[in-house]
This record gives sequence, structure tokens and C-alpha cells, in this order.
Amino acid sequence: MSYHKPWKSYDDQLNQLIERGMLVTDRERALDYLERIGYYRLSGYWFACRERSGPLCLLDEHDRKTKRGRVERIALDSFRAGTTFQNAVDLYVFDKQLRLLVLDALERIEVALRVDVSHTLGKLDRFAYLKPELLHNEFSAKLDKDSGLTKHHNWLSKHAQLIGRSKEEFVRHNRAKYGLPLAIWVACEVWDFGTLSTLFDGMREAEQDMIASQYGVSNGRTFATWLRSLNYLRNICAHHSRLWNRNIVDQPKLPSATELQWVAPFEADAHARARCFLLLKIASHLLRVFNPKSSWSERMKAHLLAFPNLTHLELNLAGMGAPTGWEAEW
Repeated sequence: MSYHKPWKSYDDQLNQLIERGMLVTDRERALDYLERIGYYRLSGYWFACRERSGPLCLLDEHDRKTKRGRVERIALDSFRAGTTFQNAVDLYVFDKQLRLLVLDALERIEVALRVDVSHTLGKLDRFAYLKPELLHNEFSAKLDKDSGLTKHHNWLSKHAQLIGRSKEEFVRHNRAKYGLPLAIWVACEVWDFGTLSTLFDGMREAEQDMIASQYGVSNGRTFATWLRSLNYLRNICAHHSRLWNRNIVDQPKLPSATELQWVAPFEADAHARARCFLLLKIASHLLRVFNPKSSWSERMKAHLLAFPNLTHLELNLAGMGAPTGWEAEW
């Protein structure tokens, strides 16, 4: 399929938005935003402001099997009445600050979990991360039918890359004095969140449960899905991607509300489980456990309450998956 969209100057881009019904009160300022942020990146924020078609009944693969239709409304090129260029910019700024707050929390969570994992596995063996018998069989022994390798093999390859390209002085020192491999409490300091969460996923259930229980979650496999989802969240933020109303592909499993009361509003709400507010709640929960004096939860709440006033476009925190009355339970 050939690509037909032509290159457009910034003036032409802005004229196109105006033709489609967007209000621009300060043309020079709008052009400046287009030049600094870019049409395509900003389009992710004015997408929610576009008109929608009437409902269409579609059938997907699952629907064809169950004979159930689903309703979908298609975004049109035209904008809803009252949409301004500034509305999109306000959403963009809100989202940028949201991502920065999320990264602040995830840094603390990642550091704490490095200690948890390295301390727990290190008690078994200083090189436990290398030893299949100290990890879960699905991770360390089951062969992939296509590659013929285990998940552990793939993890070790990533680990070796991180060690090999590290310029950290502590890595150079330990390699020079003790050689390779590095003890787990040293090696863990070069792992990124993805490497850390993958290893946790590959730990035996007893060790998983031991760590998860410290955070009020009895089931370590449930906790492993939390870490995978937080790693997905981290990747969104690290790549400066839109977050506020994004569909979360790697969704976490939840314990019952009898174990953690705050999960109750999410149990029967598929939309809320597929949005980032749930992951913000998970981050807040973890921070309250290992750093109860942190002001992060209060700062995040204040930021959420500062969501742009876009009621004329029917946009609010529900798009993030925030349940009604979330403020009281935050």
C-alpha cells in the first residue's frame, strides 16, 4: 500500500486544523507549539476531541464464535464544537507532568525491588540468578518450541549485555578484583526494570510469595503481573508516549478486595482495569509500604485534581479509569 499523505508546512498544518473545526485564538503561539512539539505528537491529544460516527456493529474473531456484536464509533476528521488548540496543549502538559511523577515513583520501586530480589536469592546462593535449580521450572527448564531455548537463556543473554556495556566503576572494580560472574547484590545494580521483573517472574513460588507478602499481596504470581505492568508503564513514560487515556495492554491481576480493599472498584470494571489509574494506585500502594513518609501520593493526587477543565468535550479523569469518588479512597 502506497503512502499518499503529503508534507505540509506548519501554516498548512494549522490551517487544516482550523478547517476541521478547531478554534485557534493565538495563531503565532499555536505555530510555535507545532514547531516545538510536532503535529503528530499533539494529534494524540486532540484525537479525543474529534467527532465520532454513529455506532457501528462489528464482529471480531471472538464475536464470530459467540455470535455477539460489539459497538464501535469511528473518529472523524472534524472536531467537537468548542475544541480549541489550547485544549490539546493543556492535555499534553498534564500528561507530561503525569509521566514525570510516574517515573519518580517507579525509580523508588525499582530500587527497593532490586534489594528484595537480590537479598532473597542471594541468601540461597550468591550466584542464584545463574542456577536453574534455584528458579522456577517453567523459566529455567522448559524449552521454547521455536528457539529451543529457555526463558532463562534469554534472560541471561540480556543480563550479559548489561554487564558487558556497563561503564560503572563498581562493575569494573568487581570484575578486576573478583572476576566474573558478579555476586547477585552487585549484578542487580545494572538491571533495568524489565530485567528485574522478568527474573522475579522466573523465581520459585516460595521466594515470590516471600517478597510479595511484604507488600500485602499473598500470591507472588499476582505480584509478578504487577511488576510486568509497571515495567510496561515505565516504557511508556521513558519513551515520552501518551499515557493519560492509554489502553494498558499488559494488565495486572488483582487480589480479592478482602485482601486489599482498594481493588474493589476495579474488580467488575473492565475499562478501569485497562487504564493507567489502576497502575497509579498500585504504585501508591507499594510506596506507602516501603516509604510511608513519601509525599508522592499527595503530589499525584494534587496533579490529578488539576486535570484540565474539558467538561465541554466530555473529557475527565474517567478516561484514565478513575472510579467515581476516587479522591476519598486515594
